[in-house]
Amino acid sequence: MNQKRLWISAAIIGVFIFIGFVLSVPHTTRDAVPIEKQNAAAAPTVALRDTYKKGVHLFAGSLLVPTACTTASTTASLIGAASSTESILIALSLSTDARVCLQLPTQVTFSAVLVAPDTLPITVTVDGVVASTTAL
Repeated sequence: MNQKRLWISAAIIGVFIFIGFVLSVPHTTRDAVPIEKQNAAAAPTVALRDTYKKGVHLFAGSLLVPTACTTASTTASLIGAASSTESILIALSLSTDARVCLQLPTQVTFSAVLVAPDTLPITVTVDGVVASTTAL
């Protein structure tokens, strides 16, 4: 009889421990945000400086990228017709090397030169997504 009570007590304690474990373990899928939504939520921010001299724009800036192995290639061009709808497009294209890399956000610099009038509006895109710009 004494051994039967011991097994019943052990079973009750085991059930309480199991229930406490199930209730105390955080559920990882409850607050998970898909990677697509994480990337789409934040528009990239580009720090940009435009130096204009004798009809030539010199663009220089920086951008925060996800890894130290990410590089940025830059093209600057005029878009629109030769009228008041003309503007300057700075297109940044990011590429990551296939090697093992430190997963630490890093500032990458870029520069571009373009012959264009002084007063044109400037649009910056990063991999086709319009970026917000801050002055350097």
